[in-house]
Amino acid sequence: MAFQLRPATGKHLAFARTLTQQAMGNYYRQYGLSWSDAGFDTAWAGRENWLVCRDETVLGFVSLSRDAKALYIRELHILDDFRRQGAGSWVLEQMALKAGAQGMGLLRLTVFKTNPAKRLYQRKGLIIVGEEDCFWRMELVCQTVTPPGSGR
Repeated sequence: MAFQLRPATGKHLAFARTLTQQAMGNYYRQYGLSWSDAGFDTAWAGRENWLVCRDETVLGFVSLSRDAKALYIRELHILDDFRRQGAGSWVLEQMALKAGAQGMGLLRLTVFKTNPAKRLYQRKGLIIVGEEDCFWRMELVCQTVTPPGSGR
Protein backbone atom coordinates (compact mmCIF):
# COMPACT_ATOMS: atom_id res chain seq x y z
CA MET A 1 0.00 0.00 0.00
CA ALA A 2 2.90 2.36 -0.70
CA PHE A 3 2.48 5.53 -2.70
CA GLN A 4 4.06 5.79 -6.15
CA LEU A 5 4.56 8.39 -8.83
CA ARG A 6 3.77 7.36 -12.39
CA PRO A 7 4.34 9.51 -15.46
CA ALA A 8 1.20 11.35 -16.56
CA THR A 9 0.53 11.77 -20.26
CA GLY A 10 -1.86 13.68 -22.47
CA LYS A 11 -4.53 11.08 -21.77
CA HIS A 12 -4.54 12.27 -18.12
CA LEU A 13 -5.06 15.93 -19.04
CA ALA A 14 -8.86 15.94 -18.60
CA PHE A 15 -8.53 14.27 -15.17
CA ALA A 16 -5.92 16.80 -14.04
CA ARG A 17 -7.86 19.79 -15.37
CA THR A 18 -11.09 18.67 -13.69
CA LEU A 19 -9.37 17.92 -10.38
CA THR A 20 -7.64 21.31 -10.42
CA GLN A 21 -10.90 23.13 -11.19
CA GLN A 22 -12.65 21.31 -8.33
CA ALA A 23 -9.82 21.92 -5.87
CA MET A 24 -9.14 25.55 -6.81
CA GLY A 25 -12.54 26.81 -7.96
CA ASN A 26 -13.49 28.39 -4.62
CA TYR A 27 -10.17 30.25 -4.45
CA TYR A 28 -10.56 31.54 -7.99
CA ARG A 29 -14.05 32.83 -7.13
CA GLN A 30 -12.88 34.25 -3.77
CA TYR A 31 -10.17 36.31 -5.45
CA GLY A 32 -12.09 37.18 -8.63
CA LEU A 33 -9.78 35.18 -10.90
CA SER A 34 -10.84 33.63 -14.19
CA TRP A 35 -10.24 29.97 -14.98
CA SER A 36 -8.92 29.11 -18.44
CA ASP A 37 -9.03 25.55 -19.77
CA ALA A 38 -6.70 26.62 -22.59
CA GLY A 39 -4.26 28.14 -20.09
CA PHE A 40 -4.24 24.97 -18.01
CA ASP A 41 -3.76 22.81 -21.09
CA THR A 42 -0.85 24.93 -22.34
CA ALA A 43 0.82 24.83 -18.92
CA TRP A 44 0.31 21.04 -18.69
CA ALA A 45 2.02 20.53 -22.05
CA GLY A 46 5.13 22.41 -20.88
CA ARG A 47 5.51 20.70 -17.50
CA GLU A 48 6.66 17.43 -16.01
CA ASN A 49 3.48 15.71 -14.80
CA TRP A 50 3.11 12.74 -12.47
CA LEU A 51 0.16 10.74 -11.20
CA VAL A 52 0.11 10.09 -7.46
CA CYS A 53 -0.96 6.47 -6.99
CA ARG A 54 -1.41 3.81 -4.34
CA ASP A 55 -1.26 0.40 -5.94
CA GLU A 56 -3.46 0.73 -9.06
CA THR A 57 -5.53 3.62 -7.67
CA VAL A 58 -4.86 7.15 -8.93
CA LEU A 59 -5.10 9.54 -5.97
CA GLY A 60 -4.14 12.80 -7.68
CA PHE A 61 -1.30 14.43 -9.57
CA VAL A 62 1.67 16.75 -9.27
CA SER A 63 2.90 19.10 -12.00
CA LEU A 64 6.47 20.46 -12.00
CA SER A 65 8.72 22.98 -13.69
CA ARG A 66 12.30 23.95 -12.95
CA ASP A 67 15.02 26.47 -13.42
CA ALA A 68 18.74 26.32 -12.53
CA LYS A 69 18.09 26.87 -8.81
CA ALA A 70 14.72 25.32 -8.01
CA LEU A 71 12.15 22.65 -8.65
CA TYR A 72 8.69 24.22 -8.68
CA ILE A 73 5.52 22.43 -7.69
CA ARG A 74 3.00 24.13 -9.98
CA GLU A 75 0.05 21.92 -9.07
CA LEU A 76 -0.43 19.30 -6.37
CA HIS A 77 -3.94 17.95 -6.00
CA ILE A 78 -5.31 14.87 -4.28
CA LEU A 79 -8.88 13.65 -4.80
CA ASP A 80 -11.15 14.43 -1.83
CA ASP A 81 -11.65 10.75 -0.95
CA PHE A 82 -7.89 10.28 -0.50
CA ARG A 83 -6.94 13.43 1.39
CA ARG A 84 -5.53 13.28 4.92
CA GLN A 85 -4.00 9.85 4.25
CA GLY A 86 -0.40 11.00 3.84
CA ALA A 87 -0.19 11.24 0.03
CA GLY A 88 0.42 15.00 -0.03
CA SER A 89 3.14 14.76 2.62
CA TRP A 90 4.76 11.90 0.75
CA VAL A 91 4.74 13.86 -2.54
CA LEU A 92 6.38 16.86 -0.85
CA GLU A 93 9.10 14.61 0.58
CA GLN A 94 9.68 13.02 -2.84
CA MET A 95 9.90 16.41 -4.54
CA ALA A 96 12.45 17.65 -1.98
CA LEU A 97 14.54 14.52 -2.66
CA LYS A 98 14.12 15.03 -6.42
CA ALA A 99 15.25 18.66 -6.18
CA GLY A 100 18.32 17.63 -4.19
CA ALA A 101 19.17 14.73 -6.49
CA GLN A 102 18.99 17.06 -9.50
CA GLY A 103 21.38 19.52 -7.84
CA MET A 104 18.76 22.20 -7.21
CA GLY A 105 18.96 23.83 -3.83
CA LEU A 106 15.30 24.79 -3.54
CA LEU A 107 11.80 23.38 -3.74
CA ARG A 108 9.30 26.14 -4.42
CA LEU A 109 5.54 26.53 -4.68
CA THR A 110 2.86 29.18 -4.58
CA VAL A 111 -0.32 28.77 -2.52
CA PHE A 112 -3.46 30.85 -2.15
CA LYS A 113 -3.26 32.78 1.13
CA THR A 114 -6.53 31.25 2.37
CA ASN A 115 -5.68 27.66 1.38
CA PRO A 116 -5.32 25.46 4.48
CA ALA A 117 -2.72 23.36 2.60
CA LYS A 118 -0.27 26.09 3.64
CA ARG A 119 -0.13 24.43 7.07
CA LEU A 120 0.93 21.12 5.50
CA TYR A 121 3.64 22.89 3.52
CA GLN A 122 4.90 24.58 6.67
CA ARG A 123 4.91 21.26 8.58
CA LYS A 124 7.05 19.83 5.77
CA GLY A 125 9.56 22.68 6.21
CA LEU A 126 8.55 25.17 3.51
CA ILE A 127 8.69 28.77 4.64
CA ILE A 128 6.95 31.86 3.30
CA VAL A 129 9.50 33.92 1.37
CA GLY A 130 7.19 36.43 -0.31
CA GLU A 131 3.72 37.27 -1.46
CA GLU A 132 1.94 38.30 -4.62
CA ASP A 133 -1.62 39.57 -4.35
CA CYS A 134 -3.58 36.52 -3.12
CA PHE A 135 -0.62 34.09 -3.00
CA TRP A 136 2.17 33.14 -0.63
CA ARG A 137 5.47 32.13 -2.23
CA MET A 138 7.03 29.30 -0.24
CA GLU A 139 10.29 27.40 -0.46
CA LEU A 140 12.37 24.70 1.15
CA VAL A 141 16.16 24.52 1.06
CA CYS A 142 16.98 21.01 -0.18
CA GLN A 143 20.07 18.95 0.48
CA THR A 144 21.81 18.64 -2.87
CA VAL A 145 23.40 15.33 -3.70
CA THR A 146 26.79 15.28 -5.40
CA PRO A 147 27.04 12.33 -7.78
CA PRO A 148 29.94 9.96 -7.01
CA GLY A 149 33.05 10.74 -9.03
CA SER A 150 31.88 14.23 -10.00
CA GLY A 151 34.74 15.90 -8.14
CA ARG A 152 32.46 18.58 -6.71
